[in-house]
Amino acid sequence: MSTVLDLAALNEEQREAVEHAGGPLLVFAGAGSGKTRVVSYRIARLLASGVPAWRILAVTFTNKAAREMRERVEQLAGEDAKKLWMGTFHSICARLLRMDGAAIGIDPRFVVYDDADQVSLVRGVMKAKNLDEKSAPPRSILNLISSAKERLLTPETFAEQTASFVDRIASDVYRAYESALRKANALDFDDLLLYAVRLLEQSAEVRERYQERFLHLLVDEYQDVNFAQYRLVAMLAGKHRNLVVVGDDDQSIYAWRGADVSLILRFGSDYPDAKLVKLERNYRSTQTILDAANHVISKNRARSGKRLWTENGKGVPVTLTMAGTEHDEAMTVAEAVVKEVRSGRRKYGEFAILYRTNGQSRVLEEAFLTLRIPHVLVGGQRFYERKEVKDLLSYLRLTLNPADDVSLRRVLNVPPRGVGPGSMAQIEQWAAEHGAGVGLAGGSGGTIEEERFGCASVRRGDRACARD
Repeated sequence: MSTVLDLAALNEEQREAVEHAGGPLLVFAGAGSGKTRVVSYRIARLLASGVPAWRILAVTFTNKAAREMRERVEQLAGEDAKKLWMGTFHSICARLLRMDGAAIGIDPRFVVYDDADQVSLVRGVMKAKNLDEKSAPPRSILNLISSAKERLLTPETFAEQTASFVDRIASDVYRAYESALRKANALDFDDLLLYAVRLLEQSAEVRERYQERFLHLLVDEYQDVNFAQYRLVAMLAGKHRNLVVVGDDDQSIYAWRGADVSLILRFGSDYPDAKLVKLERNYRSTQTILDAANHVISKNRARSGKRLWTENGKGVPVTLTMAGTEHDEAMTVAEAVVKEVRSGRRKYGEFAILYRTNGQSRVLEEAFLTLRIPHVLVGGQRFYERKEVKDLLSYLRLTLNPADDVSLRRVLNVPPRGVGPGSMAQIEQWAAEHGAGVGLAGGSGGTIEEERFGCASVRRGDRACARD
């Protein structure tokens, strides 16, 4: 049943985007211009107009953004929001593959390897191939493989494009890495996108079902999509073409991670009938800060013209300080904090220090310790990256997927069981000679347990066979 949604809280441009009748829409949303509000109200309006929640797909880039957006939609539209397909690209793709991946041979019980798992697997592949980690670090090789997958390149097509020495090593490792993933019934994060695209490309039945299902598709932070994400969106929106993308080319900073800002700039050529809305009113900053930002970003040649403005007032001037070294910079910041606190104008808890990379925190911490400034470091080691958490997750993953070699290697000697590197090397050598995985199941030639105990049914989960 349709309901009336109050749009009084929206400005003119926001309302124009929310009330868009249908078809492709590009919303250029400047920093602090209320883009999350626009997407949330857009979804709520679709629900209020009678569009079933299960026919709406909303894609964001982080789990936090997805949670915040769902909460906003629930406040506006009620319980219907719980039926939405809403999440990150990776979570949506994982859902597609678990539901329909069997159409291209993907076992729905697959596990997802995180960054540490991927590096570990690449290192194992390189070790098996006697490749020198000093000349080709596993992390660098993994980055090249990841880049290939983001461009939807198979090991074969990637091999055709290799040029440098390291590229050729990465191409060789890519093949073996993929084989190891398949034996372990595992996907890495790039695979979630790669195989979701492949699923839609290769299965007409699956593609047509999801194209029909998703009457409306909304994508946030579109300036940060890579080629695989771009292809996925294009296919899902291929029938109804009710595609709304929101982003800002001026805020694209993830080119190193595969993002291609040209994809948002070419939206108009991809969809010649697309409507364009610019959100230029800023609700977050003062005009002084916006003027400084506008002046800097205006030098960028490849951008869509826009100029942020606000009614927040002019504000205090921006101060720029030049420092000779990172230590000078850190001490300058620390001394400025101490000066303000001693003057009585500020308290320590009223300061926030922002830095661009995690590596910059060390010198700042040293400066704060030197001047005895109390501080809290925000965003330390992530919960799921802690050793004890990863160990426990490895046990759980092995329970779900006994073929998971990476998880087995991680917990084989946790707690200590006397299985050292020498024993593990012998197991791996035996597995390689017999075409088996080192896990409890998997491998084209059967697992170690199957070969020793003559029981192929172990792989199917049948524990009835006797070891003797």
